[in-house]
Amino acid sequence: MRKIPALFAVTTAAALALSSCGLVPDDKAEVGQEASGVTTLTVGVSPVPHGDILKFVNDNLAEDAGLKLDIKEYTDYTAPNKALVDGDLDANYFQHLPYYESEVQGQGYELAHFKGVHLEPFALYSKSIKDISELKDGAKIGINNDPSNQGRALDLLVKAGVITLAEDKDIVNATINDVKDNPKHLEFVEADAAQLARTLDDVDASVINGNFALEAGLAPSKDGVLVEEAEDNPYANFLAARAGDENNESLKKLDELLHSDEVKKFIEEEWTDGQVLPAF
Repeated sequence: MRKIPALFAVTTAAALALSSCGLVPDDKAEVGQEASGVTTLTVGVSPVPHGDILKFVNDNLAEDAGLKLDIKEYTDYTAPNKALVDGDLDANYFQHLPYYESEVQGQGYELAHFKGVHLEPFALYSKSIKDISELKDGAKIGINNDPSNQGRALDLLVKAGVITLAEDKDIVNATINDVKDNPKHLEFVEADAAQLARTLDDVDASVINGNFALEAGLAPSKDGVLVEEAEDNPYANFLAARAGDENNESLKKLDELLHSDEVKKFIEEEWTDGQVLPAF
């Protein structure tokens, strides 16, 4: 019996050591750091346009709301949700609902989200054609390898009458394996979303995510062969937090700022070619 306290002490010390090394998750991660009446929130973002929008909020709106934003940029889609769950972030702003749901279901993350802030329309871009009718037989089409976005890319071609999908297939979950009719014998070349704009010379056309098209200087209204419609679109991007933190007052204030008239005006004036659209 005398050994039990010693064993407990050793076990406790080991757990603390593991926790300090980041091997034991912190289940009590607090939201933000408060100092002198200002709460600093660490938020993970994709650089464009999410980072640009949050920088506008931080520079113009946050101070009056008692907030300061520490903005962390990520180019790897898999990183911001893990960082959020691990307690490295207070929130993230980079994803839409289908991707969010795939992460929650696939990774077991316990998350919550706010309403959509903006939409980055997908578009088909090409350096060799100006109209979809010019697409040649056997053309190579670049497409993202992300299951939560691949159906979205295919939907552009479906609505243009270029391909069809298997009957009753939910477009959100569709992949290139669900293509039924492909009369032009298109060859789909899968790649990481961030690489599609960089490899546009290697294919006949590519469906490119809005933020990566932006980084490459591509505009849907000017350069897009096909452009995604904004109406009733489920792919609006939003602020996400750990489950239970959605009622945190600082996060609610940040979400309110993201849905302000000032942010709506900023989006419309910053991206006049339709690369980014307000979702509210």
